[in-house]
Amino acid sequence: MPAIGGVFLRSYENTLVRQTEAELAAQGAALAATAAALWPGAPPPAPAPRPDPEDPYYYRPERPSIDLSAAPILPERPSPAPGAAAPDLAASAAAARLDHIFADTTRSTLAAIVLTDARGRVVRGLGAGGDLSALPEVREALAGRSQTVLRRNGQYRQRSIWELFSRASAVRLHHARPVEVGGRTVGVLLLSRSPRGLFKGLHEDRGKLLLGAGVILVVLFGLAGLVSRGVTRPIEQLSAATRVMAAGRGEPPETPRTAAVEIQALYDDFRAMSDAIDRRSRYLRDFAAALSHEFKTPLAGVRGAIELLQDHYPTMSQAERERFLANIAADNARLSALVGRLLELARADMATPEAGVAAAPAAAARTVAAALSTPVFTVASDLPADLPPVAAPLAMIETVLTVLVENSRQAGAGKVAISGHDRGGSVVLVVADDGPGVPAADAVRLFEPFFTTRRTEGGTGLGLSIARSLARAHGGEVAYVADPDGARFTLSLPTA
Repeated sequence: MPAIGGVFLRSYENTLVRQTEAELAAQGAALAATAAALWPGAPPPAPAPRPDPEDPYYYRPERPSIDLSAAPILPERPSPAPGAAAPDLAASAAAARLDHIFADTTRSTLAAIVLTDARGRVVRGLGAGGDLSALPEVREALAGRSQTVLRRNGQYRQRSIWELFSRASAVRLHHARPVEVGGRTVGVLLLSRSPRGLFKGLHEDRGKLLLGAGVILVVLFGLAGLVSRGVTRPIEQLSAATRVMAAGRGEPPETPRTAAVEIQALYDDFRAMSDAIDRRSRYLRDFAAALSHEFKTPLAGVRGAIELLQDHYPTMSQAERERFLANIAADNARLSALVGRLLELARADMATPEAGVAAAPAAAARTVAAALSTPVFTVASDLPADLPPVAAPLAMIETVLTVLVENSRQAGAGKVAISGHDRGGSVVLVVADDGPGVPAADAVRLFEPFFTTRRTEGGTGLGLSIARSLARAHGGEVAYVADPDGARFTLSLPTA
């Protein structure tokens, strides 16, 4: 931005110099025409042609020729050289006629005006009687061509520090224009003035500029305070709280009411993430403790049986040996079952929903009913034919229903009924049995890993946990519903 601003200021300063040149050229054209009309011996002026709107070349404005960045800056204009002869009498007479016009023009435009005769001798202005024909701009004008040059301003005195940054402050424009009468050059008008100052206006309006800068600074500080209060400080507080929580201390910070809406949402998301991590940590801690307990019992039995066999094998009877080996085999089978169930639970916890999948729950219920029904244990499927498909794989539905039906069979039920209905956006499958039901004390722990009332019969207590994890992985839920006539479980899944 500073570089762009610097380029803009240079371009604007060059524009001001060209504007000054254009003004000098316009003044010179008007004064040269006036001098030609009032020149002694000049013929009466011919009637001016009427402007032709159809002629695109009728108006011929002079284009500025000065480029501040490229034009050479000549030395200060020297004093006129002593004249070898007296100035032309006609030029002196014309100067006398034009003097009041030049004076009034100088008062209004601040342009210094010098008039020379056809040989470059000054007839009006500073150095009257001297010779300026050696100046390059005067030579060009005597040859009939107007020219503008830049010269150093010997009278320049710096008035403000801003002028140090301006290239045009210490220069002066000199415009030389021929005065032509009857087709020949009879004199030269030499106009000069300093260009419009780029920083002069800035210096004169410094009070307003300082006030504006102060207002801008106040606004910037205000915005910085708002950003700090609404964004920076809340993020720093959240970062500090994150480090404290990572060290195992502290609680999620409260959402600052002065924070930006996006930062408040970030705080809410952080708190939700912290709660989810905390729940998961408690789950893993409890799971690890339960897993350790579940493995410790059969391992202790195996270790005890092995130690007894090692210490008393020669004195044991064959029946005792076989009983201890049978205990080892049973504990080994329980360990194998636990490992297998743990693998199933891990797969269920890491399961992810499949995009675009759809399955008919009625087909899954019929498959489970046909596979698990026996002469002493019947499974009936009674689902409406117009039940919509659900967004879950058929194998997953069959697995969950199998776990629920097996749970009923192991609890002593003789009959299980699978029904279902559309709940608007989801399908609910109900697995109800005629068994003894679930005691109220056990109902709250049904879905805890390793909780089972059939530990002596080889139960692992992981079946319902696996079923719930599979359902939740696909946006569904497995729940227990109290029923005085037996046990009732529901499986809800979103429609496809």
